[in-house]
Amino acid sequence: MPYTIPSLRSIARFALGSAQVTLLPYKTVDAGQPPSCPNPQLSCHNTTAVQDTCCFNAPGGQLLQTQFWDTNPTTGPVDHWTVHGLWPDHCDGTYDANCDPARQYTNISAIIASYGKNDLLDYMNTYWKDYAGNDESFWEHEWGKHGTCISTLDPNCYTDYTEQEEVVDFFQKTVDLFKGLDSYQFLAAAGIYPSTDKTYTSDEIQAALSAPRGHQVTIGCRNGALDEIWYHFDVSGSVQTGEFVPTDPDGTKSTCPATGVKYLPKSGASSPSQTSAPSTSAPSTTAPSTTLSTTIAPTATQTAPSAPFSGKGYLNVQTGGSQSGCIISAGKWYTTGACATFSAAVTTSGDGFTLKSSKGGCSIVDATLSCDASVTSPTVFTNINGSLAVDGSTAFYASSVPTGSTQGPVYTTEHSTSLEIVWQSV
Repeated sequence: MPYTIPSLRSIARFALGSAQVTLLPYKTVDAGQPPSCPNPQLSCHNTTAVQDTCCFNAPGGQLLQTQFWDTNPTTGPVDHWTVHGLWPDHCDGTYDANCDPARQYTNISAIIASYGKNDLLDYMNTYWKDYAGNDESFWEHEWGKHGTCISTLDPNCYTDYTEQEEVVDFFQKTVDLFKGLDSYQFLAAAGIYPSTDKTYTSDEIQAALSAPRGHQVTIGCRNGALDEIWYHFDVSGSVQTGEFVPTDPDGTKSTCPATGVKYLPKSGASSPSQTSAPSTSAPSTTAPSTTLSTTIAPTATQTAPSAPFSGKGYLNVQTGGSQSGCIISAGKWYTTGACATFSAAVTTSGDGFTLKSSKGGCSIVDATLSCDASVTSPTVFTNINGSLAVDGSTAFYASSVPTGSTQGPVYTTEHSTSLEIVWQSV
């Protein structure tokens, strides 16, 4: 039967059945290798049965990254949606659940910690929250009901499999996807903010959430108030290492009214004063717009990273007047999948800031953006009207817009595709 959002919370989420596996006292362990898929097929696009379900998600071929907005009680940060889960659909809206009783693991946090993934666990403790206050049971439910039904996470798919490593892969991939789907910012960029008195249409909400990805989403309401969003993907290859390709929902599932949709603030959060969409002439410093003028005013001034380009964030790419992917950790342009998190640090002289990703410091080397551990002298960047600038210019270039799994170099010298880079705080 298809999902119906209003009934989600009526499910006895924590009744996981008697077949549960308790984790033994843990030690840090090394994981095996997920499946190697040199010629992956895109799920939900096959015309005949695919035998290798380690490299092809089946029957759950459409993956949904689902999110909550809980206001009563308030759950998670007041200016951020929270993680619900990662669900495999059958490409037609039907789905399986609780597919492997032998892997209905308990003590998810200990499993994650045993693999040294403390950063992942810390993030989950902030953004993957249970509205009733029992995060551990919520995580167990999401893994047991949905994670065990993802074919490419089957233990037999791994080389040198280490017990329960697929659990870590499930939660890591869900979080990685969630980090690139900042629903609060997507809505704010269209002038849609939590409010106790303002209402919106479903079309307005849908347009704001579809703009960054180019595909529809599923929106869910409870008592006329927006409280859930589902982002839909097909996957080329395995969930662990494959490419998540945005797609439209596998059926009509949205449960919000056409008009009068409430978007209530979480307790302790004041309603922002903005009541209309931000201007597209320059990016907002509190909620990045999905569009950006390619013309910089002659009076623009350079500033250090007060806001944006402060703390941690994504480097979103704007080209042709709209957002198109982001910069990933090596400094390349990528238009699908999760964005990399960068850190911005003001220089001691205060004349700009440096950027760093998980790969290392970022620098312009031979007119090409690169982030690597070998960088010893990071480039000092500046902020011009919210756009990343080098030597007083916000202009960056690429040979073409990358598609699929292609990662495109970003240049400071002129090439056929011009682009700008803007900050999205995380």
